[in-house]
Amino acid sequence: MRKLLLAAALALGLGAGWAEARTVRWAASGDPNTMDPHSQNVGTVTMVLQQIYDTLIARDQELGLAPGLATRWEQVEPTRWRFWLRDGVKFHEGQAFTADDVVFSVTRAQQPTSNYAIYVDTIERSVQVEPLVVDVITRVPDPILPNKIASLMIMSRSWSEAHNSTRPQNTRNREEMYTTRNTNGTGAFRLQSREPDVRTVMVRNTDWWGWNEPSSREANVTEIIYRPISSDATRIAALLSGEVDFVLDPPLQDLNRLRAAPNIKVVEGPEVRTIFLAMDVHRDELLYSDVRGRNPLKDLRVRQALYQAIDIQAIHRTTMRGQSVVTGTFFPPQVNGYSREEDVRLPYDQARARALLAEAGYPNGFEITLDCPNNRYINDEQICQAIVAMWARVGVRARLNAMPLAPFFAKIQRDDTSIYLLGWGVPTLDALYSFQSLLRSRDGGQGNGIWNYGRYSNPRMDQLIEIMTNQSGAPRDAAIREALRIYREDIPHIPLHHQMIPWAMRSNLTIPHMANNQPYFRWARMN
Repeated sequence: MRKLLLAAALALGLGAGWAEARTVRWAASGDPNTMDPHSQNVGTVTMVLQQIYDTLIARDQELGLAPGLATRWEQVEPTRWRFWLRDGVKFHEGQAFTADDVVFSVTRAQQPTSNYAIYVDTIERSVQVEPLVVDVITRVPDPILPNKIASLMIMSRSWSEAHNSTRPQNTRNREEMYTTRNTNGTGAFRLQSREPDVRTVMVRNTDWWGWNEPSSREANVTEIIYRPISSDATRIAALLSGEVDFVLDPPLQDLNRLRAAPNIKVVEGPEVRTIFLAMDVHRDELLYSDVRGRNPLKDLRVRQALYQAIDIQAIHRTTMRGQSVVTGTFFPPQVNGYSREEDVRLPYDQARARALLAEAGYPNGFEITLDCPNNRYINDEQICQAIVAMWARVGVRARLNAMPLAPFFAKIQRDDTSIYLLGWGVPTLDALYSFQSLLRSRDGGQGNGIWNYGRYSNPRMDQLIEIMTNQSGAPRDAAIREALRIYREDIPHIPLHHQMIPWAMRSNLTIPHMANNQPYFRWARMN
């Protein structure tokens, strides 16, 4: 009888570990603000949606490129990539997956309400060659298109049309759409229920094409219950009591206690994410400040003063408890284009900061408001509290405006900010993603300055980003190196550190620790 049950389970795609199949109860501090896969390109959204939706090209456990909904791909011409699609795939609601869904998803991600335009910025159009073959035609040769496509989730055209969701939800205007709370992917798990800020339940898609892949054969998770728990103490108490099995963001101050606790384990490693401050360098009069008729942040001397007033080593030692990598640039060594020579911080120097403020015409400092999330990055509010205290010592009177991630992102995306803390991951693992999203002038081009809410603009930087976009080899490498130098000299941001990410879980859970801070439950096993 057991053999018959095992054969039936394998036929259903439950894997060899089906007998131990069980629920994983997962918690983190914040909740996704949408279920729309092309609306918000933020980690709290993708950490849930990548369980539900597939991409043409997947990431393996080392973040390398691997077959996904496309079994293979090739650059058949300098501006044409061809993708051969997986046969027999169905969306969770039964629609057959075809090239038409790929064409639709690319077009949808290019819409103005999409925050995913950075992944499709060079694409002119996509066309169906055959029902399971699609071509993506770019305006210019794009050497890293596969890296970008690996982040583009594929939707059903017919389902989207049926639910009036052919464009992404506009979260900036707090729009409600069917895709705000509903999904229909081809991924390893399907959405069963969604209660924003309470719980999200996903169940195993037994028809998923990937269960017979070597990396997923032993996976036995059949249900995921995600609960946002904003309180650090409550989140850790839930883990210690057995109420939850996995905490994505354990507070640093609790790590030693967790390591010593029975039936709990902590795994950790560097994340491909950098924490920095971004500033409004565009407005003629700064918002939320006591300075009238001027914007102090447009003055390089003021930006340098704010930078040099921050004792980053104190933040590393005390706020981050040693769990950070101090940096002078805005992406970590895992990213193609990183240069150790350009990863140099300005020294901490309060006297120099006060002198720079006086030279700029602010001998008594000024008031400013620092916008900060309080449930998105590791110790984000505590980092901002430390910076506010450090700025006060040089005369800059900063008011801390800390808030949950949903209103925080909505606020900065309305350009309703003067200076704010942001964490930036690099899913493509290539420098262009950061330069184009964060530093390219907001000229209306696809993906250009899509996260540049300080509205930094430098014509030479734009030229260098164009070279990165459509050239390869030595010219591209030289452009990245020069752009890193300009970044260091212009100070459009104040870099702080690269995150180290600990995960805490029950000892009977095994899941690969990923440098993109994304748990992939299709590889998880409960013993």
